[in-house]
Amino acid sequence: MKEMHKEDQKYQAYIAILKEELVPAMGCTEPIALAYGAALARDLLGEMPSKVDIQVSGSIIKNVKSVIVPNTGHLKGIKAAIAAGLVAGDATQKLECIAHASQKEQEIASLLDTLPMTIHHIENGHVFEIIIRCEKDNHYSLVHICDDHTNVIRKEKDHQVLFTKESAKQAQKTDRSLLDMESIYDFINTVEIDEIAEVLERQIAYNTAIAEEGLTHDYGANIGKVLMSQADDLVTKAKAYAAAGSDARMNGCELPVVINSGSGNQGLTCSLPVLVYAKAYRVSHERLLRALALSNLVAIHEKTGIGTLSAYCGAVTAGAGAGAGIAYLLEGDYKTITHTIVNSLAIVSGMICDGAKASCAAKIASSVDAAMLGYEMYKQGQQFKGGDGIVVKGIEKTLDHVGRLGREGMKETNNEIIAMMIDEE
Repeated sequence: MKEMHKEDQKYQAYIAILKEELVPAMGCTEPIALAYGAALARDLLGEMPSKVDIQVSGSIIKNVKSVIVPNTGHLKGIKAAIAAGLVAGDATQKLECIAHASQKEQEIASLLDTLPMTIHHIENGHVFEIIIRCEKDNHYSLVHICDDHTNVIRKEKDHQVLFTKESAKQAQKTDRSLLDMESIYDFINTVEIDEIAEVLERQIAYNTAIAEEGLTHDYGANIGKVLMSQADDLVTKAKAYAAAGSDARMNGCELPVVINSGSGNQGLTCSLPVLVYAKAYRVSHERLLRALALSNLVAIHEKTGIGTLSAYCGAVTAGAGAGAGIAYLLEGDYKTITHTIVNSLAIVSGMICDGAKASCAAKIASSVDAAMLGYEMYKQGQQFKGGDGIVVKGIEKTLDHVGRLGREGMKETNNEIIAMMIDEE
């Protein structure tokens, strides 16, 4: 292990990345991005529109179609998210912009029934793209979000451009190419814990609360509850807590989560299994925070190569991150951690993302299960080796392959999934 000093560029970058990525969001982040854009467009127009035109990329359609928009009385879909943003959105709160929308459920439902809204599927070379145009009388406003959930690249009103910028996702974010496994490992062992504690403590508090909500009440397919009814071993409990958080989040729970890589499900998967293991083994709170930092940074590193949205299920990368965090908790060294990641990815890298919905919880459970199998494999002297499918010698080369698979290899898969969903409507 090398000691990483504060003066090291990566030391400060990794702190910044954690703070940029681990932010609160309410509900599935794609419908919330739509609500955020609608609130911005309404504010620009200065009044409630009489007509709304919505242009979205296919992956937005995929990730909004089947998920409940929180605080709307269990409404689903693009138009519901737009209506919530128009009626109750507070754009200053970004991904928590409809946190108080439940007070206006009737107004949202009424607007959804009466406001003319048109939806257009666009493909302009961006996986993540939202363009919202609000009209009233002879006036209009336009908001363009691209490449990331709150990355507004254009604001326009009555043919006057009020704001514009480059669309590149990372334009205002810390360079993710600075991430690599050896440096992440050095960082989590040497970082002054007070510098990352606040953001991780918030993740612990928020994500634990929604997991317990999911285990206590009825949400979606109740995957967390089903798992808890099967067995009481530690692996099952870790899977159940992560799944229960998703059960609640995908099915209308009003509690926020702390996300990872733009995804609440990935934030839940990175954190909850690590928390379950930390409690069971009574590890120190400081070691827990270091393990959480590892889990989150590993997931971000993996997801950077894949991109914001893909047909590659993000639970897979987050599950591998959780496996790394748990391996660290249990005194695993660098080799144990990296082999846990590789073994996990070798098992479940074929899992597709077919949108946000109740079954995400089951995919999370499968990903956590694969991570723990990968950990146990290496503990017992077993591993998948270079040449086994997409696995190659060296953790970074394997992660490059995973990124290529998710970013390039699954493009057509993503297109077919979107086509199926559009044909169904």
